[in-house]
Amino acid sequence: MRTSSHTLARLLGDWSSGPRAAHRRLTKLIRLLILDGRLPLDTAMPGERDLAGALGISRTTVATAYAALREQGYLSSEDRARSRTRVPSPSASRVTPETAEAGRELIDFAHAAPPAPGEALHRAYTRALDQLPRHLPRHGYTLTGLPELRAAVARRYTERGLPSSAEQILVTNGAQHGLALIARTLLRPRDTVVLDHPTYPHALHAFRSTKCRILPVPLAEHGWDLDQLGAATRSAAMAYLIPDFHNPTGLCLPGPERARLRPGCPVIVDETMAELAIDSEAPPPLAAYHREVISLGSADKTFWGGLRIGWVRADPGLIARLGQARTATDLGTPLVEQLACAELLEDIHTILPGRIADLRGHRDHLLALLAERLPDWRVREPSGGLSVWARLPEPVSSALAAVAPEFGVHLAAGPRFGVGGAFERHLRLPYTLDPATMRAGVDGIVAALAAVRTGRRVKADEPAPF
Repeated sequence: MRTSSHTLARLLGDWSSGPRAAHRRLTKLIRLLILDGRLPLDTAMPGERDLAGALGISRTTVATAYAALREQGYLSSEDRARSRTRVPSPSASRVTPETAEAGRELIDFAHAAPPAPGEALHRAYTRALDQLPRHLPRHGYTLTGLPELRAAVARRYTERGLPSSAEQILVTNGAQHGLALIARTLLRPRDTVVLDHPTYPHALHAFRSTKCRILPVPLAEHGWDLDQLGAATRSAAMAYLIPDFHNPTGLCLPGPERARLRPGCPVIVDETMAELAIDSEAPPPLAAYHREVISLGSADKTFWGGLRIGWVRADPGLIARLGQARTATDLGTPLVEQLACAELLEDIHTILPGRIADLRGHRDHLLALLAERLPDWRVREPSGGLSVWARLPEPVSSALAAVAPEFGVHLAAGPRFGVGGAFERHLRLPYTLDPATMRAGVDGIVAALAAVRTGRRVKADEPAPF
């Protein structure tokens, strides 16, 4: 894969303003594009002269930035060959956003994932280990998943308004694994995939890896345009939607609109946030209205990302097909984690209320912080999920994310969630951190934004000039 100078210029956006010299700003933003996945690994970079022309800067500036990226381990350095994107080896002493502050741990506003429910998780693993001996005489491979976990997932779907059986469930190593498996099995190169826009970044990676054409359908401020979505899907091979507390916007498709949706192709529905309804009861799964829907779920957001347990709910014939297809990459999901997840699902009615209450308090705290410290940002209050989607008054999301580590914060820039460099005016901020950490993180963002706006270095403890 190679990227052209004009494509890279579009991804860089308005990079010209900010602290430090131009070559340093260019280095930071290209590094951010690589770490975000917007510049995939092993992508051939444009030549120095071509990129300089596209950006309207000197070739020396580009050459200096490329040299710094090679030194840091983000570009290859083979002689007489185009530089290609890479990431530093773990043992190398390199500069990354995680180590930019001389070893100081950054406040992680890039990942929307809650901490584990400690006591409940410990109890679930204890019970899982008690059950493990009965599985030891067997080979331990479970292509479709342990029967007890498949049954527990099916029961939960039934409780949520979608009658299901264990034969309709495939257990995977997280929702991302399930999505990649579906894409590899059902899609061919150049197939068109419709998705709501913005969307989950790793879904973009999954579809790009199968060389599909991506057709984004914009989300309005109020939600989905069902007519536009229906028209787009009529000529597509597949659609990927996140109707349950959408990542990153937090929007939820109401029940009546779910019934009114008329998809023109098979639909993958990402339900990883479906259990995280903060203000009201979540509507039934989309598959309760449309039988052809393939549902994708996960324990990561409901319980803990360290479990790495996901699932696919679909027609039993497709489940069997996916189970056979996964042998090309793996032979099943770890047993102890499956047993622990089954225990957590059995206790979900006890676990969820406390987690929802915590999320509600953290959401309200973050919204209050943003209103106080960044009053010119537009932030819609989500009714569920794990993050807010903020609109900035200027298109500086990538520049802000590139500078933020100097002020102790790791951010995910808005364009990470889009196609073609969109969403430079947006930023996703999770409310999964504790209140004190969120306040420190917002303070860091304020200082970083001041540096971007004024084009000078502002110390993290210096008051912002606005």
